[in-house]
Amino acid sequence: MANENNTTKVAATTSYDAVIVGAGFAGMYMLHKMRGMGMTARVYDAAKGVGGTWYWNRYPGARCDVMSHDYSFSFDKELEQEWEWSEKYSTQPEILRYANHVADRYELWPDMQFETRIDSAVFDENTKRWTVKTDQGDVISAMHVVMATGTLSAAKQPDLPGHETFAGETYMTSKWPHEGVDFTGKKVGVIGTGSSAIQSIPIIAEQADHLTVFQRTPNFSLPAGNSPTEKKFITDLKSDYPTYRQAAKESFFGVPVEVTDDLALDADKTERDAKYQEGWDSGSLVGVLGAYADLLFDKEANDTAAEFVREKIRATVDAPELAELLCPDDYPFGTKRPCLDTGYYEAFNREDVRLVDLRKTPLDSMDTNGVNTTDEHFDFDVVVYATGFDAMTGAVTRVDISGLDGKKLADEWEGGPQNYLGLCVSGFPNFYVVTGPGSPSVLSNMMVSIEQHIEWIADLMQYMRDNDKSTVDPSIEAQEEWVAHVAEAGDGTLYPLANSWYMGANVPGKPRVFLPYIGGCGPYRERCDEIAAEGYTGFVLA
Repeated sequence: MANENNTTKVAATTSYDAVIVGAGFAGMYMLHKMRGMGMTARVYDAAKGVGGTWYWNRYPGARCDVMSHDYSFSFDKELEQEWEWSEKYSTQPEILRYANHVADRYELWPDMQFETRIDSAVFDENTKRWTVKTDQGDVISAMHVVMATGTLSAAKQPDLPGHETFAGETYMTSKWPHEGVDFTGKKVGVIGTGSSAIQSIPIIAEQADHLTVFQRTPNFSLPAGNSPTEKKFITDLKSDYPTYRQAAKESFFGVPVEVTDDLALDADKTERDAKYQEGWDSGSLVGVLGAYADLLFDKEANDTAAEFVREKIRATVDAPELAELLCPDDYPFGTKRPCLDTGYYEAFNREDVRLVDLRKTPLDSMDTNGVNTTDEHFDFDVVVYATGFDAMTGAVTRVDISGLDGKKLADEWEGGPQNYLGLCVSGFPNFYVVTGPGSPSVLSNMMVSIEQHIEWIADLMQYMRDNDKSTVDPSIEAQEEWVAHVAEAGDGTLYPLANSWYMGANVPGKPRVFLPYIGGCGPYRERCDEIAAEGYTGFVLA
């Protein structure tokens, strides 16, 4: 079995059919597909091993919020039969073991290069190829460039004045030490209350002498109800996996759930609460949100679900005033990604846990001893930054990418991402983004969306080879129509009412644009398949 120390370097100048950026599940599957087509490719990743987000995010309590059997590959029937998940929601170590198992099973290691960042990619209009350069001095010529860089991989760096002067320990949930952290007997501050904070706070609270949580915006979180995997459930599932997988592909969120046409406002409160309770007890992200068809489109309907969850928070947190601070009240339920937790709200019943409301007393600075708000100083031994990501676009635009006529991708996306189908960018031939903006992406089970994107890209590469085409580039008209469609779909929902990373609102200066596509996995897949069947409508193949 290969390991994290596999850092074999290729020659300074070499040539491949494709450069693949990222060794997560998307990058590994892209490599596997291209090998199967007899094409050459090399994967590059800054990490020391495979796994993408699951390589870096090793904070306490890190686990998937999509059920394990859904968060797995479906392309190989033997793989899905042989792998056994131990829990309903897999932990980071188990998902990383799965990623390594995939790399071992398909012998991907020789074609992956680690501890290597892609610095730039420049398209040469004469050779119709990309020149890609790395921070290790590699220069690669490639026909295709595939950005399998992940949606939540460009971490937001701490920007609190004076953070560099703090004498204690500092950690980012997005780049957690692989050896772990012992908080025993320490005074700890956690900045942020997103998903990684919600998963880690209960565990840190159990270890630390005292924990202070700095919250700017409270989050809706639902109980995961995690448990060991039931053997009978898995046996039954594996006996008819193809049917289940097909239902996932055709579904809205990439997980097979019963779709309802019922409207929340057509039911009385007793009926609604019973249905919400059923969703709450299911331990699923879409359990409450999927209870009625109008919850993401009608604010009055959404208010009924939001208040149901707020009542659950109030019933869990002993101190009424503290409970209200933990209750989101300025954005609709579901318009920031809901979280799944194990004991998050219960942690605030501990005497050694304190919540600081940054809306009342904002963060001001850090010094040698700790953190300052506008009216108080906090001494800490450890500060944990759970400050999120430059989501969906950051990992792409941080690479210096130049297309036709020297156009810079970062400049083209300055006012918001421009692309066709969320896959390709006009003016950047043979360039692909996997599960990026303009696709279902983060509004879906990522594994379903990854497989759909990789298979569609691979089919396009094969089509080009079969028809003697050297470049594929979406027309500006097709791109503009798609961008308008994505925006129109988003504007028809409640999502724009929240200052979320879905809208880019968590990054200062980032344009406020609804980044993913809300049209659903199944309908999106159908449209992509139609375009392919029509000879790739909207693309110029030369």
